[in-house]
Amino acid sequence: MADRQSGTAHLEIQAIKDQLNKVLLGKAEQIRLALACILARGHLLIEDLPGMGKTSLSHAMAISLGLSYQRIQFTSDMLPADILGVSIFDKQENQFVFHPGPVFRQMVLADEINRASPKTQSALLEAMAEGQITVDGNTHFLPRPFFVIATQNPTEQSGTFPLPESQLDRFMMRISIGYPAKEAEMAMLRQTQIAQDKLVQCISPSSLVSLQQAVDEVSASDALLNYILALVTASRSHSEGYGLSPRATKALLQAAKAWAFLDGRHYLVPEDVQAVFVAVAQHRIRASSQLQGQTLAETLLSQVNPIG
Repeated sequence: MADRQSGTAHLEIQAIKDQLNKVLLGKAEQIRLALACILARGHLLIEDLPGMGKTSLSHAMAISLGLSYQRIQFTSDMLPADILGVSIFDKQENQFVFHPGPVFRQMVLADEINRASPKTQSALLEAMAEGQITVDGNTHFLPRPFFVIATQNPTEQSGTFPLPESQLDRFMMRISIGYPAKEAEMAMLRQTQIAQDKLVQCISPSSLVSLQQAVDEVSASDALLNYILALVTASRSHSEGYGLSPRATKALLQAAKAWAFLDGRHYLVPEDVQAVFVAVAQHRIRASSQLQGQTLAETLLSQVNPIG
């Protein structure tokens, strides 16, 4: 029975990857990282120039996973109520009635999140951390499963507000899609990529929850846990930046488990940790000099040897 379930899970995951790879051509690694993030119950931050396929990827993931979807375009004049919802007095019922905002979907695309003010950005903090929101002292639970995929333009562009560390730490991974290879862009011009209206649902939300539970069961030896702790400790002692938080430590383990699960394994190897480390760490390591988080994460990865 377990082998049959494992085989079914593998087929489901392969169908999802195949479909996403037809939407975003030539970006298999970024797609796999994004899928690993979702399987690990994490939120995803995509930072890149406009027009790279960030929105297309998030929409395709929502359809493939069978999740309700809402895109929220962040702007400088947006208020928290525009995201969370608002309580309006109902004369007939003689009381305030809560009208849910667009955040009440299973997958929310926070498009160009860094164009909104810090106050509006922070409206997502409770939702991302606890799967609920609080409005006028009342708690409202969000749908399950619940994911945020946020996109942001490079911070050097005009009209952007840098995301605070507390917000960045809520994202399990940060990825960048980048320009396509020449062959992939030629295929796009030839219209060989799949259109959004041709996408199909590959699994149900309940099946996704089952896959996430299977990821939880991936085992990690003490040697692997010591390797993760060595990487985290090295980040905290590095003179060029600020170290990884305990939340990041747990995120690194869970993301590595998801990466192993995508390979069809139920145990961790050092390569799983190495494959996800930069995506998990780069946005959390806030460099105190011009050294960027990605470069520092890659440096740490090269300096810390796997513990056998």
